[in-house]
Amino acid sequence: MVTFRPVLSEDLPLLAIWMARPHWREWWGEPEQELEKLREKIEGRDTTKPFIFQIDGRDAGYIQVWYVKDQQGSDTVAAYPWLALLPMDAVGVDLAIADAAELSRGYGTKVLQAFVGKLRRDGHERIVIDPDIANQRAVKAYRKAGFREIAGLKGRTGDNLLMELVNTKGVS
Repeated sequence: MVTFRPVLSEDLPLLAIWMARPHWREWWGEPEQELEKLREKIEGRDTTKPFIFQIDGRDAGYIQVWYVKDQQGSDTVAAYPWLALLPMDAVGVDLAIADAAELSRGYGTKVLQAFVGKLRRDGHERIVIDPDIANQRAVKAYRKAGFREIAGLKGRTGDNLLMELVNTKGVS
């Protein structure tokens, strides 16, 4: 069973350990910078909502939802111009699995499907995800969860592959 709990300040030491792992650093960047961004989210200086996902009651990774409208017109658009091309009502999702030994075991798809269900219940209809094009493991998991490339944005998003949920089969 997949559940989600908000990230608290007390979780930062655990997240620092996870973020220092090679499979996280490859796609998320320097742990110190990521932890500072996470502090901003926890303290409400960033509207992104961070969660730790649990599988069968065990902390197993990190997931967040961010709001496109809050990213448009910000400094973030300077770094990621494609944000201005997304619908204002969309939300974006990012996730990472804590332990490298649990990669390629279906957890990413399962967690994403459960989180999409939560987002739907919260009233969100347009859900996007933006993996690095080179992160084929993530792209495969997101496709299994029902996400597809946004055709009109191909070639316009740098290293990011913009995907939108198009199939809600199996998502409640």
